[in-house]
This record gives sequence, C-alpha cells and structure tokens, in this order.
Amino acid sequence: MLGDQIPAVGLGTYGLTGNDGLSSMKSAILFGYRHLDTAQTYGTEENAGQAVRESELPRGSFFITTKITAKNLGRIRQSIRESLTLMGLDHADLVLIHWPAPYDEVSVRSYIGDLARAQDEGLCKLIGISNFTRRHIDEAIAEIGENRLATNQFEQHVYLQNRVLEDHCMSANIRVTAYMPLAGGNVSGDAVLNAIAQKHGVAASQVALAFLLNRGSIIIPKASSRARQQSNLAAKSVKLDAQDLEAIAGLDCGRRHINPEWGPAWD
Repeated sequence: MLGDQIPAVGLGTYGLTGNDGLSSMKSAILFGYRHLDTAQTYGTEENAGQAVRESELPRGSFFITTKITAKNLGRIRQSIRESLTLMGLDHADLVLIHWPAPYDEVSVRSYIGDLARAQDEGLCKLIGISNFTRRHIDEAIAEIGENRLATNQFEQHVYLQNRVLEDHCMSANIRVTAYMPLAGGNVSGDAVLNAIAQKHGVAASQVALAFLLNRGSIIIPKASSRARQQSNLAAKSVKLDAQDLEAIAGLDCGRRHINPEWGPAWD
C-alpha cells in the first residue's frame, strides 16, 4: 500500500500558529516526531517548514503533509507551489484534497486529475484525499485509476469508528488517517478506557490512540504541550489484548465533532 510510507504517528498542527506554535513543533521534533500534518487553511505551513529547517536534520527525515482548500480546487498545482514557497520546501511528501467541494457543487472528476499531475511533476511524493465518502472515493478512482491515492483522512476515534468507510478505503488499498483521534480531548473521563489504561499502567488517551493504531490507522493528534506530545508518541508501545479491543469497539456511538453544514453526506 502506498500509505505504508506514511509514519504511523504524526503531529496535527491545527492551532499551532505564531511563535508558540513554532516552539511546539520544534519540541515535537526533539521528541522524535517526523510527520507534520498541516493545511492551507491552518495558517501553520510556514511554521512547519521553519521547524523542519531549524531542526538541522536532513529533509528526507521528515514527512510533511499539506491539504488543498476548496477555493483552490481550480488551481491545485499553483496552490501547491505557493504552499511550498511558504514552507521553504521543494516538495511535499503528501498533498490531500482537504474536503470535497462544498455542497458537491464541483465534481471530484473535475479536479482530482490535476492533483495526480502535481504528483507526476514532483510537487509531492504522494497524493490523497480527506473527508471523502465512499462515493467520492469511487469517483476519484474512476478518474485517475487505482493505487494512486495513499490515504483518506477523516474523523475517527473510539466514539466514531467509521467502519464502513474504513473498510471501503482498505478494499481500495487506501490507508486511513484518523484526525481528532482523541475525540476532541473527551476520552480521559471514559470508564472503559480508564479501566484498560489502569490494567496496562498507561493513560486513557494512550489506550484510545493504541486502539486506532491496532486497526491500522495513521494518527495525527494535535498536541502543544511537551507532556502530551510525549504521551501521544508513546502510544505506539501500548499493546492491547483481544478483550481490550472488544470493549473499546463497543464504545462506537457515531459521535461526530466535525460536521460543517456544507460538508458531504457522510457514510
């Protein structure tokens, strides 16, 4: 799978703006993060590029993702060049379409080919999608072919496990990237997660992240504090047993946090 090239744990950078945001990214790099997830609408592309450069580590050590906003769907390649200029990088490792066009007013087929051409031209190593439903995925594949899309990034956490969409992605060899993997910070008070966490001597948040990693999802939790960054990264080492996984699977209740009025009709 192309998505296997994406590091399993990344740093979500939404909100990490200004000098404080830059400091947070630099501390994450010191702790071992090499996957930074930004977007044209986050206002964090410049910080992500600066954090990479100031780390003095080789560019090849990092995996940088950015996302194209809806207003740029008619000028994808030019907008990627602008993002690269802002980041001070010569390529991105992954570029995603952030959302299908609002209200589906523009068809996937009208812009997804331009994203594929950006990859062909070397502007990015991998391409993918975000917040795409099964229908949108199928439209994209029909236009650019199979095995071009590395990942579909969408909201996924213990309360919104999104199994139908997850299965559809996996059947098309598209990795899932889970955003909001900690359900907006609402997992720490969960009795089921806390009982499992106590059994393993870890935090409830680490259990929630380990559950997604066990399912094969890539996770990009946002974290500004050093303690939270370390905790999230350490979730890779948490080993859940079959009883744990069954209990967590039972928490799925379809609780969605990100649901704009102009967004897609979710699966």
